[in-house]
Amino acid sequence: MKKFTKLIIACDGESASGKSTAAKLISKRYGLFLINSGLLYRYASKLVIKHKPKNLEKFLVKKFKNVSYGYISKQYLHSEKISSHVGQLAKDKKVRKIINNFQVKIIKNTKKICVEGRDIASKILATKPKYDLAFYFKCKIDIASRRRWLEIKKKVPLKDVKKSLIKRTKMDKRRKNSPLVMVKDAILIKTDSLSKKQVLSKMSKYIDSLN
Repeated sequence: MKKFTKLIIACDGESASGKSTAAKLISKRYGLFLINSGLLYRYASKLVIKHKPKNLEKFLVKKFKNVSYGYISKQYLHSEKISSHVGQLAKDKKVRKIINNFQVKIIKNTKKICVEGRDIASKILATKPKYDLAFYFKCKIDIASRRRWLEIKKKVPLKDVKKSLIKRTKMDKRRKNSPLVMVKDAILIKTDSLSKKQVLSKMSKYIDSLN
């Protein structure tokens, strides 16, 4: 395994494609600070659902001003209620700007980092700072649905989870602001045909080949 003093990795992909697990594995191996962009939007959704603010932008600016990523990452944010809500919230240009600013502040102060989400290579890490390597994750919908179903401890029917994932991915790819896209130089990782060990091995091979 190669040692790095500076390393920026972007991980993008569809819902339940395995990008979060892969990002965790690679971050642990290379000692990277990990940001799960999706958790930030889920946290925002949780706050909006709970407080129903009249002024969404002002409310979220205040909530994200002093909160730490560590605190957000410890919240339970994978309820079906949040999953159904977050896609619409993520379409809001003002909301995206608030969360992007939160991420960029952390990124600029961290030399070794992995950021995963849906617009990381195309937006967040497109320039200044630019990613060293970008990965894009895909997974067959039946396998992705089962993964998410197990993740939420089978609290809703599997068919509803599948329907929700299909809807979310369509929404992500079609939204006007920062849609989900695979950048030209991204490395495709199909997690339905690879084990966790194989995913880590494949990603590591590309990272170790960096100059």
